[in-house]
Amino acid sequence: MILEAMMMVLVLEKVPSGLRGEITRWLLEIKAGVFVGQVSAMIREKLWDKARSGCAGGTCIMIYSKHCEQGFGIEFWGAAERIVTEWEGLKLMTKHP
Repeated sequence: MILEAMMMVLVLEKVPSGLRGEITRWLLEIKAGVFVGQVSAMIREKLWDKARSGCAGGTCIMIYSKHCEQGFGIEFWGAAERIVTEWEGLKLMTKHP
C-alpha cells in the first residue's frame, strides 16, 4: 500500500512557542505561526490533534488537500474571527460581526 502525501497548511495564533517548536519537526515555518508541508493523512491528523490540545486559548487553522469540488478542506479550533459555512457543497468564509 502506498501512502499519498498531501499538502497541508497550519496557522497557529497566540499559542505557546513550545507548540510551534514541536510542529517544526514535521512542517516548515514560513512565517511566524504559518506552517506548510506535505504529510500523510495520518500525520496530518496527529499534528492537528497536537495543535488543538496544545493551543492554550489560541487559534488553530488547518487547510489541507482533499478530493472534493474545491480541492481542499479547512478546519478551525479556538476563537477564530471567521467561520466556515457550507453553501451547496462549497465552503465559504464568514466573518463574525
